Amino acid sequence: MTLFEYAESLRGKRIAVIGIGVSNLPLLELLLSHGCDVTACDVRTREQMGEEAARLEALGAKLKLGPGYLEDLDHDVLFRTPGLMPFDAHLERAKAQGSLLTSEMEVFLALCPCKVIAVTGSDGKTTTSTIIAELLKAAGYRVHLGGNIGHPLLCEVPEIEKDDIAVLELSSFQLHSMVCRPDIALVTNITPNHLDKHRDLQDYIDAKRQILLNQTADCRLILNLDDAHTPYLTKSARAQIAHFSDRQRPAAGAYLKDGVLTRVSGGVEREILPKAEVRLPGEHNVLNYLAAFAATEGLVPDEVCAAVARSFAGVEHRLEIVRHLHGVTYINDSIGTSPTRTIAGLHAMRAKPVVIAGGYDKHLPFEELGDALCRCAKAVVLTGATAEKIEKAIRASAFFAGSGLAITRRDDFRDAVLTAAASAREGDIVLFSPACASFDRFKNFAERGKFFKSIIMELK
Repeated sequence: MTLFEYAESLRGKRIAVIGIGVSNLPLLELLLSHGCDVTACDVRTREQMGEEAARLEALGAKLKLGPGYLEDLDHDVLFRTPGLMPFDAHLERAKAQGSLLTSEMEVFLALCPCKVIAVTGSDGKTTTSTIIAELLKAAGYRVHLGGNIGHPLLCEVPEIEKDDIAVLELSSFQLHSMVCRPDIALVTNITPNHLDKHRDLQDYIDAKRQILLNQTADCRLILNLDDAHTPYLTKSARAQIAHFSDRQRPAAGAYLKDGVLTRVSGGVEREILPKAEVRLPGEHNVLNYLAAFAATEGLVPDEVCAAVARSFAGVEHRLEIVRHLHGVTYINDSIGTSPTRTIAGLHAMRAKPVVIAGGYDKHLPFEELGDALCRCAKAVVLTGATAEKIEKAIRASAFFAGSGLAITRRDDFRDAVLTAAASAREGDIVLFSPACASFDRFKNFAERGKFFKSIIMELK
C-alpha cells in the first residue's frame, strides 16, 4: 500500500491524533490534506499552543486541548504520541470500545518500501544508529535516518526507493505494543530506565523485546553478548542472531580481539582497526562501533568501516567538545539521561572532570553513579529535581570517604554551570552529563544541551 492509498483509506473514519509534537505534525497535515476527519489532542492549552492552534484549525482540524484532552476518546483510529503509554486508562477504554491504536512510526514501518535497520537499547542507540547511517552512506547507499532521532519519516515514504535503507532509532515508548518487523534489529543493552513511565522493569524490557518478536528467519538480530538480558531476548527470537562484545568472541558478529575491532563471519575473523584509531572517545563507543559493524555485515566493506571509525567526529550533545577556554575543556553530554550513560561518559574522560549533573526524576537508582562520581570526578555540581538524591548516593558510597570530592548544589541551572566553570582550573574538564532526563526544566535533552552550550559560549 502506498502512503496515498493509506491516507485515502482513512477517509470517512474519525481520527484522533494525540500529541501535537514533532512526530505528529506532519501526520496531521497529511491526514487533513486528504480530507480526513481529524481531532488534534494535546495537553497544552490554546494559549500555550499559540498560532499553531489557529493554523491547524484553518487546515480543518478539530482541537481538543488542555487537561481534559484524553477524555471521551471514541474515535475509530487513535495515533498516540510516544510519551503516552498504550496502557493509559483512557487508551485502554477506547480500545475496549473498538478504537484502533497505532502511531506514526508503526504506520511508517508498515509502508516503508526499503530495507529497515532498527536500533533500540538503554544506552548508545542514538550514536549506534548514527554510526550505522554513516557507514551505509560511506558505502554508497541512500539512507533515511529517523525514528527517535532526526525527523519524522512517514511523509517521506513516496520519495523512498526500494534500494534505499532506513535506519531507525526506536525508544521503549515507541516500541511498546508496536507491530514491527525490521530486516535487521539491534539491541545495544538493557539497564533500568524510564521507570517513571513503565509499569515496572519487566514492562520496560518487554517493550524493547517488541523489536524482534515479529522478525522471521530471513531477518537478522544483533545482540550484546555481555548483556544480562540477552538470553531472555534470545528465547523469543526467530531471526538469524549475531553478537557484539568487547570481552569474548561471538560465533558471528564483531568483537574486540587484543585491542583490535574484529568481524567474525562464517568462522572467519577479519580485523577492522585498532581501538586506538577510533576517533570517538570512550570504551562505550568501541562497543557502539562493534554493534554497528555487526549490523552492517554484508552491506559495508571492512575498509569503509575502518575509514568511518577514523574520521567520524560524533553527534551533537554526545560527549561534544563545546569549547577550550583558559586551558579548560567544556564537554556537552546532555544525552546522558540515565546513570549508566553518565558513568560511560566519566570513563571516557582523560582526567577527572568537574561534573554537572541532575534533572528530571525517572525513579532510577543512583548508587552506581554515586560510586563512579567518587572514583572518577574531581568535583560535582548538582541541580534539578534529583540533586538531593544524587548527593545522598554520593555520600553513601563506600568510596566517598577520603575521595576529596567536592559537592555543590545550585537550584538555578545557569548558576550551576557558572559555578562549575568558576571552579575549573587550567587543564581541567567540565563535563555536563546530567544522568537524568530534562523534563523538569526543558522540552528535551537537545534543548538542554543547546542552553548549556550557549552559557559556555558567553564565558569571557
